[in-house]
Amino acid sequence: MSEYLFGLLDLSLWALVAVAFVMVQISMAAVTLYLHRDQAHRSIDLHPVLRHFFRLWIWLTSGMETREWVAVHRKHHALVEREGDPHSPVVFGLQKVLLEGSELYRAETANEETLAKYGRGCPDDWLERNVYAKSSIAGVTIMALIDLALFGVAGITIWAVQMLAMPVCAAGVINGIGHARGYRNFESADASTNIYPLAVLIGGEELHNNHHAFPTSAKFSVRSWEFDIGWMYIRLLRAVGMCKVRRVAPEPCLADEPRSVDVQTVTAVLQNRMHVLRDYSRQVTLPVWRELRRDRDNPLLRRARALLVRRPQLLDEGAREHLARVLADQPALKTVHEFRQKLQALWEEANVSNDKLVQQLRDWCTEAEASGIKVLQDYAARLRGYVPQPMPA
Repeated sequence: MSEYLFGLLDLSLWALVAVAFVMVQISMAAVTLYLHRDQAHRSIDLHPVLRHFFRLWIWLTSGMETREWVAVHRKHHALVEREGDPHSPVVFGLQKVLLEGSELYRAETANEETLAKYGRGCPDDWLERNVYAKSSIAGVTIMALIDLALFGVAGITIWAVQMLAMPVCAAGVINGIGHARGYRNFESADASTNIYPLAVLIGGEELHNNHHAFPTSAKFSVRSWEFDIGWMYIRLLRAVGMCKVRRVAPEPCLADEPRSVDVQTVTAVLQNRMHVLRDYSRQVTLPVWRELRRDRDNPLLRRARALLVRRPQLLDEGAREHLARVLADQPALKTVHEFRQKLQALWEEANVSNDKLVQQLRDWCTEAEASGIKVLQDYAARLRGYVPQPMPA
């Protein structure tokens, strides 16, 4: 009788809590390593044994198919924060994404056009067609029976925790809070945020702004005080030959002194555009703002810091009006803000030749150096020093 109540393992309460926690962490690792970094963005290559294990685990603990998850996620990146984004708080509102994220996901997986366009390259073997794709209910039912056999009555709770882990953490927290609350290292063209710097509970996915800035990077942490547990897993797996890293985020590489602007300069600037934009805010916009704050007590300036570094298209109407009043009142801020917009336009123009890009960047640097604003002049000199990142040996 005790076998039915306490299961074959007959674990203590705290042991059961530990088991549930480990199982959820395996699920988070499956999502971030296999579905996200390996399949959706091809930033790593997992060993086939790991791929098969994660596919099985995801089927058992959620009933999800690789192709469906990958297609929905790729569409999110393609249409981020715009009509058609499957789960954007900007489109649907934070409450709906946070509380009904799994419903939004299921609705999108029913769209055959999404699966056909964004789900290419995913597993299509016998197992996928005849087991995983054939019945999602079978997977979670088998998991329920395993939990009951191993843990007895407590297995029902462990199974429920497993079933809730992905809908709550991935569909709700990351897709919801990760586009609404937190801090931003980079002014990407979306509202993504880093929820907190120690990304350990949801596989490293908490560093969502970093990911949107560099979608194909295998490593989500970019600052010294950020920790991506998913990257830790990758390094451990790489050490034993179970994972190959294909891409990581670029890091700015500067020459010893400013150079003349050429194709190499443009290549490096475009490659590091997220760093370029971030550094411009830190080294030009905010120093000018701070200097003006010291000179006068201006209520417009007190509330302007966030507006000056945010992409204008991400500001609401009231914020845009406030920014316009600040820029009209402060010529120096208006100048550096306009220079930032021109710099940003370099990598947002389509079908522009290399020669034209070189000339545009050269003109930008020349005008910045003639602006009479010291921090802007210094930044133009820094920009001239950009060179492409060396190829790994």
